[in-house]
Amino acid sequence: MKLRAVQLVEALGNWPAGGQGVAAAGARAAALGLDPGLAGQAGPLLPAADRAALQVLYAQYGGLLGDSASVMVVCRQWTAAADGTVAEGGTTVDVRLGRAQPRWTVTELHPADPGPPSATLSAAARAVLTDTRILLPPAALADVTSGAVHDSVLRAMLTLARTYTFQVTVLRSGHPLDVFGTDRPSDHPQGRGVDVWQIDGHTVADPATDHALVDGFMRAAAAAGSYNVGGPRQLSGGVTANQFFSDDTHHDHVHAGFTD
Repeated sequence: MKLRAVQLVEALGNWPAGGQGVAAAGARAAALGLDPGLAGQAGPLLPAADRAALQVLYAQYGGLLGDSASVMVVCRQWTAAADGTVAEGGTTVDVRLGRAQPRWTVTELHPADPGPPSATLSAAARAVLTDTRILLPPAALADVTSGAVHDSVLRAMLTLARTYTFQVTVLRSGHPLDVFGTDRPSDHPQGRGVDVWQIDGHTVADPATDHALVDGFMRAAAAAGSYNVGGPRQLSGGVTANQFFSDDTHHDHVHAGFTD
C-alpha cells in the first residue's frame, strides 16, 4: 500500500515541459489504474510550472486497518518556469487507501496546509530552525515557521538534538485529523506531536537498525516531556502506565505527543 501511495504522488508531482495542469495529472493517475479525479485533490503537488521534479523522502503509516489505511508521503519538489527559473518546495500528502483487488486503491488525497509564516516566532521555534541536528521536510519546516507548533514539542526536539541527529516526518500538517479509525483528535493537527523516521542516519523501519538506538530515543522523548511515545516495540516503565505504546501503525516511526 505504501508503494501504491508513492506511485500516485510521484505521478502527480513529476511532469515534463507541457505536462502541467490538473487534466494532464489526471491522465497520469489514470495510467496507474487510479481515479483521474484524484488530481483535483492534489493541491500543492500541482503548482503552476512548465516542468516539475518530485522526490519522495519517506512514506509513513498514518493509520492501518484491515480494509483502509493512511500513508503520509513526504516529498520535495523542484519546479521550473518556461524562462528556466527554478523554485524548490514540497509537501506531505495524507494518502487514503482502501483494500481492493488486485491491489490497494487510492480513495482520497489530503495535502498539508501549514498556513502562512508568522511575523513573530518563539525562541524555541527559532532555535529549531537553525539546529542542524533536526532535519525537517518542507511541510514540517512550514509548520514551524507558521508558529503553530507548541513550544513543548519544539523544546523536546531541541533536547533530543543534544544527543541525536534525527529526521522528522510530520509535525502538524499532513497528518490525519483524528487518530485513524477513531473520532479521537490526534495530537498532530493541534501542533502537539512529532514523528521521527530516522535517527543518527538509521531508519526506524529498517530491521537492521539497532533496537537500543530506537528504544533509547523513545525513552529520551519521554524524559523530554512526551506523555505518549509510540514506536516499533512496546517498552516497559514510564511515568504513567500508558506512556509507551506500540501497534502496527508505529512500526515505521517514533511518535511523541505532548499535552501543551
